[in-house]
Amino acid sequence: MTTPSRNFIHLMAGCLVLGTLALWLSRQWLWPAAKPGTVRTVREVIKKFSPTAGRQLRQRFDEHGVTFPPPRVLLVAFKRERRLEIHAPDENGKWTLIHTFPILAASGQEGPKLKEGDRQVPEGFYRIELLNPNSRYHLSLRVNYPSPQDIRRALEDGRDAKNLGSDIMIHGKAASTGCLAVGDPAIEELFLLCAETGLDHIELLIAPCDLRTTSAHLTDSNPSWTASLHDQIKARLVQLIE
Repeated sequence: MTTPSRNFIHLMAGCLVLGTLALWLSRQWLWPAAKPGTVRTVREVIKKFSPTAGRQLRQRFDEHGVTFPPPRVLLVAFKRERRLEIHAPDENGKWTLIHTFPILAASGQEGPKLKEGDRQVPEGFYRIELLNPNSRYHLSLRVNYPSPQDIRRALEDGRDAKNLGSDIMIHGKAASTGCLAVGDPAIEELFLLCAETGLDHIELLIAPCDLRTTSAHLTDSNPSWTASLHDQIKARLVQLIE
């Protein structure tokens, strides 16, 4: 049995290299790279998800006899119970629980957020200040944290008011650090709800737990004003069932 000559082996190796190079060049020249993801607008997201999430959202309001879009919305997030509720007033002005979504992920403990990097979800009274149709987490709603109250408390405590953290979101997917992840189907409905209602008419209440029925688990590291804040949150929650 004869063995291939060294020259033949070199020739075959050269052909393999040239063939690989030719294939790579053909892909670069003849097969253009995939276009990067396009930037979506809020209007485009509304149009895309209205036939699905929008229809589901309207059905939820119809089942409770509440007009959609409502004049006002109160979103209530409970950290311990891991749930986010949609409340809206009926024709008589009485607050009605429209629907509850599970919170799939949220980091930190009960108690307010105090600084950048503490991995805490804030607690208190907030608003939705921005709809983000291009979030890495499908869609997101940006919370106005730190609020004027958060900044005031930081200054009174002697904390650095420029180091309180930012970019607190309610978003899709099921992972989060300092934010509230509710999954993609839920954020689609919440995004449409906020867009249709108008951000000026959306309130957000973030509670450590359902303070109507239980007390928060606090530690000595919580500021002295935490109990007062929780009393205010409880008073707002009680109004929802009066």
